[in-house]
Amino acid sequence: MDMTLTAEQDAVRKAVKEWVDDVVAPPALENDRRERFPQEALDGLKQTGFIGLSIPEEFGGGGGDPMSYVLYIEELGRGDANVRSIVSVHLGLVAGSIDRWGTQEQKEQWLPRMATGEVLGCFGLTEPDYGSNPADLQATAVKQADGGYVLNGNKIFITNGTIAGVTLFMARTGGEGARGVSAFLVPNDAEGFEAKPIHGKLGLRSCDTAELVLRDVKVGPEALLGGEEGKGIRVALTALNDGRMSLGASCTGLGQAALDTMVKYTKERVQFGKPVAGHQLVQALIADTAVEVDCARLLTYRVADLKTRGEDYSLAASKAKYYASEMSVRAANACVQAHGGYGYIDEYAAGKYLRDARVTTLYEGTSQIQQLIIGRALTGISAF
Repeated sequence: MDMTLTAEQDAVRKAVKEWVDDVVAPPALENDRRERFPQEALDGLKQTGFIGLSIPEEFGGGGGDPMSYVLYIEELGRGDANVRSIVSVHLGLVAGSIDRWGTQEQKEQWLPRMATGEVLGCFGLTEPDYGSNPADLQATAVKQADGGYVLNGNKIFITNGTIAGVTLFMARTGGEGARGVSAFLVPNDAEGFEAKPIHGKLGLRSCDTAELVLRDVKVGPEALLGGEEGKGIRVALTALNDGRMSLGASCTGLGQAALDTMVKYTKERVQFGKPVAGHQLVQALIADTAVEVDCARLLTYRVADLKTRGEDYSLAASKAKYYASEMSVRAANACVQAHGGYGYIDEYAAGKYLRDARVTTLYEGTSQIQQLIIGRALTGISAF
């Protein structure tokens, strides 16, 4: 596979990198300490147009291809995983699903405003008692005589939950199992819609995370994504494929940040009469991390390449997400180790990297779920 970037892709990477270094990275550690939402970064995403980078040009977006999107997310992940989370949910999970599954009317209703950031998206799949398995969802959508629906249910750990203008909400319209699940585009200002912020997280502390509570929320027939019931499982699975590609890129960026921080610190810190980087075992930490970051990057680039060529990328996305998320934890842990005792206090970014990395092995399908997906694909035998 040719890894040479086009001029346009390289321009995207350079522009985002420069903006991240100027706007996103400097306040990231202080935002984490205070659990303060990175409003300055969100404002910048809107002003630069980055917030709509992958939305088609016909709807006012940047029309960025999958590789440009991956490069964009990697740079955001390098600067601050909290800012990356805003974008990957907004674009990768919600806008991408509307573009893929929506009617022309739904695209025209939502995508132009999402391209400017006037409306942000959040993804309502995970439930308090049933996790992220669409087949087990308990939220309900009861069809009314006028063709509309009444929605009821709770969703948990929803990124952008309190700042979004539209929720891609998964609810049961039919019987048991996956075939009974449908997807709805629900305005967050609808009567009966409540978003409760979640605080006290281990990592991603400045990210907006919420519980969504819907009580007798009424929506019209135009809210049903694609205009058909029973598409929810397909919507969820294709969205998760893109979400896993996003996480592969984000974790690569986080791993790169950990590596860069580790190299800089160990070159400057002197122990036993020479820079810490001059000790063999520290160099081993650095070498292992550098190789792993490159491996995660190439796995993620492969997903973007497959998507660009219109080929199935679900297995590749699981591989990238699994490896990159576990790699980011190892890279962050190595960064803490290389800092010694200073890695354990929040004066340095090493601890933040570790806390932000840890959750990536849990969402968009845990590492164990990715192992089962990969194993089933290779053997043809389901472990479920």
